[in-house]
Amino acid sequence: MPRPKVHPANRLRAYEACLACRSTKKRCSGTFPCAKCIRLGRADTCVPTPRSAPHNNHGAAAGAGSQQTPTLGAGTFADQPNNDFSFQPHESNHDPAPSSPETLHKTHPRLLRNLRGERVYVGKAASLSFLQLVRDTVSQYIGPSQFSHNMKSEDMLETETPHDVPSALNGKLDSYQLLGYYRVYSSATSGFISVLSDAEAMQALDSLIEPDSRLDKTRMALADMIIAIGAQSSKRNPAAERLERFFFSRAQRTAFEGMLENPSLELVRLFLLMSFYMLGACRRNAAFMYLGVAVRAAMALGLHLTELADGVPTPEQHQRARVWMSVYILDLLVSSILGRPTATAALRSEMRDSSIPYPQPESHLSMSLVASYKISGILDEIIARMYSKEGASAEAAESLLKRLKRWSDDLPEPLVEPPSTDFDEPAARRHIIGNLHIACTYHFAVISVTRPFLISALGVRLARLHNGSAGRVSDESLQDEPAHSNLATACTDSALYMIQTCSEVHRTGLLLGNMCIMKAFVFAAALVLGFSMFSQKETDPSLEQAYRGALEILRMLSQQSAQAGHYYEILSYLGNAIAEQRQRLMQHSQQSKNRYVSKLFSLDDRRPSAEIEGTIDPLSNTGSPALPSQAGFPDSWSDFQRSALVDSLDVDASFLGLEGMELPIWDSFPFLGEPFQLQGRMGEAD
Repeated sequence: MPRPKVHPANRLRAYEACLACRSTKKRCSGTFPCAKCIRLGRADTCVPTPRSAPHNNHGAAAGAGSQQTPTLGAGTFADQPNNDFSFQPHESNHDPAPSSPETLHKTHPRLLRNLRGERVYVGKAASLSFLQLVRDTVSQYIGPSQFSHNMKSEDMLETETPHDVPSALNGKLDSYQLLGYYRVYSSATSGFISVLSDAEAMQALDSLIEPDSRLDKTRMALADMIIAIGAQSSKRNPAAERLERFFFSRAQRTAFEGMLENPSLELVRLFLLMSFYMLGACRRNAAFMYLGVAVRAAMALGLHLTELADGVPTPEQHQRARVWMSVYILDLLVSSILGRPTATAALRSEMRDSSIPYPQPESHLSMSLVASYKISGILDEIIARMYSKEGASAEAAESLLKRLKRWSDDLPEPLVEPPSTDFDEPAARRHIIGNLHIACTYHFAVISVTRPFLISALGVRLARLHNGSAGRVSDESLQDEPAHSNLATACTDSALYMIQTCSEVHRTGLLLGNMCIMKAFVFAAALVLGFSMFSQKETDPSLEQAYRGALEILRMLSQQSAQAGHYYEILSYLGNAIAEQRQRLMQHSQQSKNRYVSKLFSLDDRRPSAEIEGTIDPLSNTGSPALPSQAGFPDSWSDFQRSALVDSLDVDASFLGLEGMELPIWDSFPFLGEPFQLQGRMGEAD
């Protein structure tokens, strides 16, 4: 009986087919290499059909396959028209200039839903966009998994505004408690923000003990924000949580009681601190908006033109400079993490490093602020030059890396060395965390420069791995581009150094309970390490140890941050996918040793049923996520996977009821064969 005719509205076609499928008139998954070519062992010749190529010329498939090389490499989502399936015209491959080989960007902007269901923009430079590419690549090789196919939502991870805000405090805070919270606040913001001197902060905090009617309300609101950030960054404590919510709510009310009508230095300070608090509260869209208010107020006051303040007394001039540098640093960091345009982008032509009124900064606080300000300017240029076009130039990347190298060579010794032994513990913590923030910003900048080339180089490596596992000799077209390989190595090394540095500080017990910028940096670096590990057949002890360190840091931070907990969950699932990838490669390697005999039946080599699709929800306490078989793997990696599972269950139990908190993924099913009938248009979001 013939198959019933499919209604035109229900017909499913890939945006673009490969040469082989088009010439044989077979269904193509639209990925390159496609599912059929991978199954038939011809992934290295699977390339998209040129627009001018004849559709029925089978010889063209082989000819074009020997001449073209996938930009990302076979086995990944290299030459898709768009990884976020927005159906844009396909970017054709082109030969870059010999002096500056380029690679096309394979991360793409995305639109995610906020808490109200509105679409919010996340750019191609964001870690969330890179996460989607890694998910697509993993699903291309090992099929559905908890890492690649958690199809619950397309929501941006944010938390709800707390409703149980105390209306009043039970008693007053004494001077010892206020000093303790101020010390935590100064450590949490060290290297990023310096809007109040110690003397100004103490004067503001005194108003909380003995209210002074002569003190401006905005200055009291700044004192509230100091306590709110200090309580938020302290180790988990129910009393600190109540203080955090009470003082932030009171400062927020003050900020919107007529303050927006008249820009002032206090307004800039207050909205800047509110933005920093919102980052720690897992409300990044609110932080982005508050930061925009702070930047606009700073521009209205002319804080970015410090040379115009020559007639201003020196202390006030330094105060204005500290506030402007703090605003600029946080604006660049938040925009880089989210891949969004900066609020200060229009000021590039008016700003100069020489305008910083700190000719010889002597204090550690001043040195760290100036260092962060300068590298933030380089980070701004990195995003503008590397991600504003369709491709990334190796020549531009090397130029930016040289600038970063000069910046690091010029760092004062106190910023690259631990504090002396005569420091008391609060001062030592602020010193170490400030240096850690600067180091992480540097490594994040290097990752941002080199990540496009890591994607390109690892794609070629995965293609060679697939050919080798299938018993084929790697094609000459799948050769490394030397410039890309060197930059990819720099990306992996920078991610490794960042995690190692954070782990060293974590082992000392000096990390705070909530570190809103560092958790995003650690997640970005761990994704790079995980992608590199997924592309390797052999284990790398240094990468595995660093990956475990990243998991441990995020597990600790997850006690007070749902965002860190979700990062931890994602990386745990990625670790499972890495183990399964290595198991498959090992099995293929063992099977290819003898082509005359193979193992028919085994209980140890089986894979979890339903490819983990039917497993219990990882955020539920009714079951546990299934791990792939660890047969044939080093004991160290197996132990790591088992410990990651146990830790995941411990963390998951504390996040019950947070439905809709998962980062979104896209449902493309590129790994399924032809007989499977898709239930929705390929590329559409679930």
